[in-house]
Amino acid sequence: MSYMALYRKFRPAGFDDVKGQEHIVTTLKNEIQTGRTSHAYLFCGTRGTGKTTVAKILAKAVNCENPQNGSPCNQCSTCQKINRQASMNVIEIDAASNNGVANIREIIEEVQYSPAEGRYKVYIIDEVHMLSTGAFNALLKTLEEPPPYVIFILATTEAHKIPITILSRCQRYDFKRIPAGTIADRLNELMDKEGVSAEDRALQYIAKTADGSLRDALSLLDQCIAFYPGQKLSYDNVLEVLGAVDTSVYSSMFNNIINSDTISCIRLAGDMIMAGRDLNQFITEFTWYLRNLLVILGGGADIVDVSTEQLLNMQQDAARTNMEVLTRYIRILSELSGQIKYATQKRVLVEICLIKLCKPQMDAEQDFQSVITRLAVLEKQLGSIMANGVAAPVNTAMPAASPAYGESQPEGNKEKTPQKAVPEDIKDIIKNWNKIIQQCGRVEQDMLVNVKKIVSESGALILQFTDPVDEAYFRKEDGRPLEALETIILNITGKEAVIETRTVTEEINSQFTDLSQIIHFDGIEYI
Repeated sequence: MSYMALYRKFRPAGFDDVKGQEHIVTTLKNEIQTGRTSHAYLFCGTRGTGKTTVAKILAKAVNCENPQNGSPCNQCSTCQKINRQASMNVIEIDAASNNGVANIREIIEEVQYSPAEGRYKVYIIDEVHMLSTGAFNALLKTLEEPPPYVIFILATTEAHKIPITILSRCQRYDFKRIPAGTIADRLNELMDKEGVSAEDRALQYIAKTADGSLRDALSLLDQCIAFYPGQKLSYDNVLEVLGAVDTSVYSSMFNNIINSDTISCIRLAGDMIMAGRDLNQFITEFTWYLRNLLVILGGGADIVDVSTEQLLNMQQDAARTNMEVLTRYIRILSELSGQIKYATQKRVLVEICLIKLCKPQMDAEQDFQSVITRLAVLEKQLGSIMANGVAAPVNTAMPAASPAYGESQPEGNKEKTPQKAVPEDIKDIIKNWNKIIQQCGRVEQDMLVNVKKIVSESGALILQFTDPVDEAYFRKEDGRPLEALETIILNITGKEAVIETRTVTEEINSQFTDLSQIIHFDGIEYI
């Protein structure tokens, strides 16, 4: 006999085997025991939560010759036929491929004939939301007043697409997502029956990945067992088969972002890609990790479904940030999650997102959360300076030549040091700076919008960065980003510009005055 998938092999045969839907099972068993079954049911819920399974059990229960507490016995000839899918009384219809008026008219004609055996003819219409408007209208009258020996069970994953006229004629049951703990217990139970050894941690991860769907969990488990036949299923094996990432990686990525360590973030992402990890799944699970940190900060550590050891580590991570910063992170990752599904350059999108997370000033919206994040970064830097002591700025950190235009002088020397005249070409560039950066790409705009602009001793325009990543971007070996900027300046001002770049610390940068504050954009110059 050919191999049967786990989700088919272990499909529940009675109500007592259904997991995670006790509120529905109890009601249906009571209806059967008291003889108060309805003529029409609507089963709603996400995939793999048991809608079709419960529909088949209900079809058996109403026809069973010896029901046990409202559940089918699975021993009588009627139950046996339904289990073998050989019964003429249970008709399953896939509305996705039989959604026309003609298909519904066939049903209407068939319901006129009473069952050849058993008490009820049960029509199970799966994915009923796929029926056309005409098909729904054709079904309406029969659904409202069917013969006493007919029961309709409609199943759908999208209840909002069902016409209200159909909804009002059915008993509606909403199937909930099955808790991860319930799924893990069921998987553990089935592994014992299969004689397969598996780590609890591995089964718990599969249960979490299934996202409330027991059928998905069984399919994933089947896949993992097939990859490692005859071996104990370990947590690392599951991560490898599913292309997933260990939770410790999310903690490392989070700490790199908090530390504004862009290079480490990109390097870690590259390591995951080289290991064959799925970027879509990484973004989804990293967002979920941040969500758990947010819940922990809100005092809900008891509802975060992780081990005690992992919870302790997450509490330490959560203590390093605040709810506003985490909310910003989740918003940016959620936006990326919607874009990456259809992107051809997934890696580039992920890296840009990581840079944006590390650099709040790059956030295009510049909302309150971004400001809070930037303040948190500044507070951290200030705290580090205060802890280590603030040393007086050393002049050798900057070019040894006379100071560039705009450089602040010691209070006692301001009158002794004459200001250097700003070249006319530089003035024109500064006046048109907003127009210039609007012609640049999105990445370049984010890097240039807050750069400090000063004049060198030779009269060149210096773009002074505080982040070495930004400056490195403009001094790449091919020189294209800088050449592109010079071309845009030429097109707007009609003048060629010599541009230099350099990186300084925040303390040194604060000693320079940006030319934009001296040369105003309203046409009036202040020299």
